[in-house]
Amino acid sequence: MLQIFLRFFTLGLLSFGGPAAHIGYFRQTFVNELGWLDDKRYASLVALSQFMPGPGSSQVGFAIGYHRGGLLGAIAAFAGFTLPSFILMYLLAVTTAAWLGNDYMQGIVHGLKLLAVVVVADAVLAMFSQFCQRKTARLLMLGCAASILIFPFLWTQIALLILAALLGLSFLSATESEPQKPEPIRLNYLSLAIFIALFVASFFALNLGVEAGIFGEFYRAGSLVFGGGHVVLPLLETAVGDSLSSDRFLTGYAFAQAMPGPMFTFATFLGAEMMLDNPFVGAAIATLAIFLPGFLLMLVGLKSWHAIAARPKIAGMLAGVNAGVVGLLAAALYQPVFSQGVLSAVDMALVLLGFGALKIFKLPMLLLVVGFSVCGMALIVLM
Repeated sequence: MLQIFLRFFTLGLLSFGGPAAHIGYFRQTFVNELGWLDDKRYASLVALSQFMPGPGSSQVGFAIGYHRGGLLGAIAAFAGFTLPSFILMYLLAVTTAAWLGNDYMQGIVHGLKLLAVVVVADAVLAMFSQFCQRKTARLLMLGCAASILIFPFLWTQIALLILAALLGLSFLSATESEPQKPEPIRLNYLSLAIFIALFVASFFALNLGVEAGIFGEFYRAGSLVFGGGHVVLPLLETAVGDSLSSDRFLTGYAFAQAMPGPMFTFATFLGAEMMLDNPFVGAAIATLAIFLPGFLLMLVGLKSWHAIAARPKIAGMLAGVNAGVVGLLAAALYQPVFSQGVLSAVDMALVLLGFGALKIFKLPMLLLVVGFSVCGMALIVLM
């Protein structure tokens, strides 16, 4: 268990670049260097993480830990990979309010907000190319984006995802050319029952106190995230909208871009902000709650994911949900990311240059973080 924890802790300290980069780091470490599993098994775990809602790269790490050391190994992998960014995001949450009066700190935060525009725009384009190849999926994506911009409420997001699943079932399901006897599906029903029970309870948790309310909001957000860390942005923005200003919310998201490890530790920052009288407890609850549903679902399907994905109707529902979440993320690109970050023509110019640097020159995320921070400080000095 200690070996698993330390390996993942080291990766949590050094894994900049987001979920796609994390997948590469994991393969290099656990397949090429350590030989804990082979390429075929690793590819199957990556595919399962894409099939389930939740934090994709963290789910792969969780599954590798499970493969190596059972449930305790999975927990050790999660703790090791998440702990560095959890500590950093918690410290930023409890200290930056005092720093933000400093001009240079304001410049850094503004620069990181501009970087967030670049990162989210890149995520929208990449996910659009991956999940919206068919005309039906594109129409679904546009409908979801327009709807959530007009009606920016939590119930709207849930209704849109349910509708997207139903439309995917009807219009995006593959047709089988030859009837085949499907593989039997063997699920972990205990994990599935816990997931469903907690999801239902999350709608009533606010009545049980502040801690339960935070758990419910973040658990529900983690249950509905398909497509990776950036997709959690619109869900969390709606969930904490009454508790946190848009500026502070986007500041936390900007900091999350600069952290190694999983994007979902954005929840650490928000949890601490929502429980100022005991920020560590708030941060811990929010972090555990947002990761938990994805891990429960991984346990449900680890042994039978091939049989699940082979069902055309299930694949169609997933295709619909994926198209829908691209629309939700596209709406979040405008509000709050663009509207709160880009305040002038110079800001827009920096966003365009940063996007070009990311797409054309493939600059690493750490270099972009430094570059935008310096540009943000320069804007404060010059203006």
